[in-house]
Amino acid sequence: MVVNSRIAACAIALVVAAACRAAPQPQSFLEFVEEVAPGVVWYRTADSSLVAGAGPIAVSLLRLDPTRVWLASALSNDRVLDAEPVDGIAARHGAIAAINGGFFNRDNGEPTGLLKVGGELVSDASRLKGAVVITNLPTGQMALEFDRLSAKLTMRFHARGRDWEVPIDGVDTTRERGKLMLYTPAYHEDTDTAPTGTEWTLTGDPLRVNEVRPASGQTPIPRRGAALSYGGLDLPAALAALSSGTSVTFETRWTSLGEVPIDSLDRSDHIINGAGLLRRRGQALVNWEDEGLNPETFVDARHPRTLIGTDREGFIWFAAVDGRQVDYSIGMTFADLQRLCDRLGLTDALNLDGGGSTTMVVRGRIVNRPSDPGGPRPVSDAIVVTLK
Repeated sequence: MVVNSRIAACAIALVVAAACRAAPQPQSFLEFVEEVAPGVVWYRTADSSLVAGAGPIAVSLLRLDPTRVWLASALSNDRVLDAEPVDGIAARHGAIAAINGGFFNRDNGEPTGLLKVGGELVSDASRLKGAVVITNLPTGQMALEFDRLSAKLTMRFHARGRDWEVPIDGVDTTRERGKLMLYTPAYHEDTDTAPTGTEWTLTGDPLRVNEVRPASGQTPIPRRGAALSYGGLDLPAALAALSSGTSVTFETRWTSLGEVPIDSLDRSDHIINGAGLLRRRGQALVNWEDEGLNPETFVDARHPRTLIGTDREGFIWFAAVDGRQVDYSIGMTFADLQRLCDRLGLTDALNLDGGGSTTMVVRGRIVNRPSDPGGPRPVSDAIVVTLK
């Protein structure tokens, strides 16, 4: 799919993970477990002072050298409409390690926040929330940026003697009545819709309407194109003008609270959503209500947590905090996570999906204890680690 993005760029440069020198000695609260591979070191901690003496805690951690590894977002079963345990995702990608990624709808596996995979936006978001941006630079280096982001698409085309501009209400997500959705090849074989709408297939470069399908559903999504789906048969004037052969373009409208340059977001390889940006460029954040997070049930409650961050030396850290297991590990609040960030010396950190989704995989094995009684929860996406 071809997506053109045009919006005024902001003036803060992308932070590039610096080439790491000799690895610093691990902090005293960490127990060394194994050097899994060059640049991948596995630690554990059960230091109860991380949770202010409230109970037992168990955290699995990975320290990653960005000069020795690549990070990537990977979809469950390589599509949006699905869910799969993290160890299955890691195995299919030949990953040395992996953690669960962003938040998602447990009913069908659809991401509920911003998600970009392999350079393609597969889930948009209206609200600013914490996210991590991963870019593989032409120099062979990998850059990570942490920010609060949102992204929405707009479709433009010329028909019936005039220019039209139509907002896209959702990308790769369940269609709603009176809403226009865009489905990319990453979603599924088809739109997975009921025959109560109007759908268009788009192919070519630039994209053109290949077919208009009134009163249709489950339209096959072209492998080299996309599909549009409107929930309803009574079309607004703009969509009634969208006929076969019409050329269309899409613009991504990014919003960046930390003023990450828009062209950096456009060319990024992966963006993974979270809920709770903890640190950004050395500053600890506390205004999580801005992300719509409930203090009582989410921020100040102890849950299993998954975290990604970077430290002062340029190392990347993964943390899987076990919880909801009173005799083993009680989980962490955001205040506890901030304490963990302090101990690790993190300058940037993001709380990813947690709860029963919290899973860390090392060499094909789940090394933490997921809290769901039935075992590791299938998730929509994971962050996988492969060796350079």
